[in-house]
Amino acid sequence: MADVILETATQASPIEPAPRPRRSALAKLLRNRSALIGGAIVLVFVLMAVLAPLLPLADPLKSNFLAIRKPPSELHWFGTDELGRDQVSRLFYGAQTSLLAGIVSVLIALAIGIPFGLLSGWYGGWIDIAISRVTEAMLACPFLILAIAFAAILGPSLTNAMIAIGLSAVPIFIRLVRGQVMSVKAEDFVEGARAVGARDLRIMFVHVLPNTMSPIVVQSTLFMAQAIILEASLSFLGLGQQPPSPSWGQMLNVAKNFMEQAPWMSVAPGIAIFLAVLGFNLLGDGLRDALDPKEG
Repeated sequence: MADVILETATQASPIEPAPRPRRSALAKLLRNRSALIGGAIVLVFVLMAVLAPLLPLADPLKSNFLAIRKPPSELHWFGTDELGRDQVSRLFYGAQTSLLAGIVSVLIALAIGIPFGLLSGWYGGWIDIAISRVTEAMLACPFLILAIAFAAILGPSLTNAMIAIGLSAVPIFIRLVRGQVMSVKAEDFVEGARAVGARDLRIMFVHVLPNTMSPIVVQSTLFMAQAIILEASLSFLGLGQQPPSPSWGQMLNVAKNFMEQAPWMSVAPGIAIFLAVLGFNLLGDGLRDALDPKEG
């Protein structure tokens, strides 16, 4: 009798197929052509930086006074500079400088911005007021001017330029993290963690911070583009990478003196900066669309 009832119930209400799982962030990212183009551009520059010591390139620091300001040729694809150094070699090694500046600057900004943003958003009160006022004061100063000020105080070098760029970006990440924390801390799972006796530090770093990582990752990718521009700007002004070490901004600084005699000296580093910034911006926009839960 039970078998008959079970068979009848099965025929009357067939099992509904399980709903299709929502597309993962990776799948959405792979469907975004702009993001793929940006990722491909970034990958090219990463390979340039990594493979520079392994490729049969000319020494980027070795001068050749018999090949000063030579135009592009089969031997020197992008020509040579004012000391006869190969532009292709300096372009590849300059990619190391730009990517290193971007990565280190982002890490410095995250290392300072995330803890202060967590404290400000979680505790509120006078802690939030104090951190917010300092953040607003820093944001009131133009980003480039703030970076130049820090670099001038610390002294001209690539290390100090990276520190200056990272410090200039700290208020951006503090404000971002603060806003995300204030939104997440009102969720039910946070109240549940409090109910079982979890301490504030555990809730902040185990429950709250992981749920704020999506916008942080997007902002970090977009800031990489700004860091590359800032490093080039500081090197152009003599506050970044110091000669004879190659840097795209430093290459432009030298090229500006020979625009009439050797215009090719400015083409390669200018295009490299443009493409690197474009690549990180396209990739960042793609990540933002892929990680946005409102997108389909």
